[in-house]
Amino acid sequence: MVVTSQLWQTTATALRAGGEGMLIDSPYFPEELEILPELLAQAGFEVAALLSTHADFDHLLGRLAFPELALGLAESSAERLRTEPGAAQRELRAEDERDYVTRRRPLALGAVEPLPVPGYLGLGGEELELHPTAGHTADGMAVFARHAGVLVCGDYLSGVEIPTLEVGGSVGAYRATLARLAPLVEAAEVIVPGHGSPHDREAALRTIDEDLDYLDALERGEERVTLPEGRTGAVQRALHARNLAAVPGA
Repeated sequence: MVVTSQLWQTTATALRAGGEGMLIDSPYFPEELEILPELLAQAGFEVAALLSTHADFDHLLGRLAFPELALGLAESSAERLRTEPGAAQRELRAEDERDYVTRRRPLALGAVEPLPVPGYLGLGGEELELHPTAGHTADGMAVFARHAGVLVCGDYLSGVEIPTLEVGGSVGAYRATLARLAPLVEAAEVIVPGHGSPHDREAALRTIDEDLDYLDALERGEERVTLPEGRTGAVQRALHARNLAAVPGA
């Protein structure tokens, strides 16, 4: 089950196996988080664990819906939170101020469980595969529920946002992640990006090709690059300009 936020089309994915449920990533707005436990329970998901694909603040809000649960993260993401104390909370407060959002309580990350990546994580008698994803940022993981045919890939393979390079990200690492994701996409039935609608296999493979073409143009320093279909608006142009500034020699 995938829940999509009204802001940035951020996705939250609920998985289950053997009666056990897990939530990966989070919606953004307080009212979305408030109704999430009831919504998932009505759909038969008893959430017993939380995961985040990476440590960007908009993917860390699951504990606002399930404050009693620990948050599982790749070791790289847990290290990022350790070395950047309070950064996620400050970024969330700043975004809330821009969007006039009021929350009943601040974000408290609580217990963070670092997970070895690559690695495996049990869910109701099944195993979830954890695969490293660097490039957008320096940290993160994709989660492949092979038993369900679902790949949750974080801020990659979006149909609404071009590849973006944040602090610690790089074109080379982004390419390596796309190469790592390609065989997982081939084996999956549903691919859930961190922003935008889920893909089927064919659409996700097209997105990989489009993103590789974009990274080629980015490395060439093309200011008037042809952006992929559906990702051509003013916001994406601004993201491209920011990417250019982040790539040495572009």
